[in-house]
Amino acid sequence: MTKRWVLKEQGNAQLVQKLAQELSINFYLANLLVQRGITSFTEARTFFRPSLDNLFDPFLMKDMTEAITRIDQAITNNEKILVYGDYDVDGTTAVALVYTFFPPYVRPDGLLYP
Repeated sequence: MTKRWVLKEQGNAQLVQKLAQELSINFYLANLLVQRGITSFTEARTFFRPSLDNLFDPFLMKDMTEAITRIDQAITNNEKILVYGDYDVDGTTAVALVYTFFPPYVRPDGLLYP
């Protein structure tokens, strides 16, 4: 199986230079920010220093209400809960976070990584 890297186009050079100067950062980091759509000091501050107000509503995700209802049912009925996640950085982080959430309510039955 051959994998190919798909590189993003460089950010607008003027925006990159302006952002690098405003933030006192090097060109390469400023370019990464511009590639992500961050083009001002204010946007960069929000990116690097996020607040809870900047989070999306988790109930916008598909079936979140059903998932919460099912977890609530499991806690109420003292059912076993298995925390399942994938084996990359965000997957292991999510599993650790969810696993540490449950003890005040119910003892998780275990962790499973595929």
